[in-house]
Amino acid sequence: MKLLIIEDEKELADSIIESLEKERYKLETADTLAGALEKVAMHEYDCILLDITLPDGTGFKVLEQLQASGKADGVIIISAKHSLDDRVKGLQLGADDYLTKPFHMAELRARISALIRRKNFQGSNSIVFHELTIDSNARVVRVHANAVTLTPKEFDLLLFLVANSGRVVSKSAIAEHLSGDMADMLDNHGFVYSHIKNLKRKLSEKGCNDYIKTIYGFGYRWQK
Repeated sequence: MKLLIIEDEKELADSIIESLEKERYKLETADTLAGALEKVAMHEYDCILLDITLPDGTGFKVLEQLQASGKADGVIIISAKHSLDDRVKGLQLGADDYLTKPFHMAELRARISALIRRKNFQGSNSIVFHELTIDSNARVVRVHANAVTLTPKEFDLLLFLVANSGRVVSKSAIAEHLSGDMADMLDNHGFVYSHIKNLKRKLSEKGCNDYIKTIYGFGYRWQK
């Protein structure tokens, strides 16, 4: 799962990064409105942590850009402002949640997890697809109750494909999801193909049907 942290307080941003890295999220950061708008325009995120007060403008501009482009990235506003008007405005512009500073990292992690479950998996930690069961919290995959041993990136790839079930996802989108800002430095096709091949093999060895379909010239689709 890929997150964008938009926060100009370096100490707080570092604390958030340290906390969320333990959850194995792929993290990207922006500390200005300009940087945030650029990232939001170029990429998609499972969750955006958005500070309203930025040195070069208001974080509400990020929500307005998401709304204008029709994107469905989950957004949690994190702000020191206690004004009810700010909360209402943020929610009206499409934010999913609002957390007032200071906050406990455990609460932030819980809210992120809940948001991702609501957005991608109808609120459940457990995703069941025929003979395949995925526990997104425990990061455990089973086929016919038999555990499948996956690397962190293979697990993230599986979740990404299942979350986009029925839709074609390009190789570049997969590379970006798994590697964030490093994707441009990789051989996307070889990198993605290797992970797809290993994931398909490991699932097949446990008796799982092949739900990962290659769409030649485009990418891959998790077959419903």
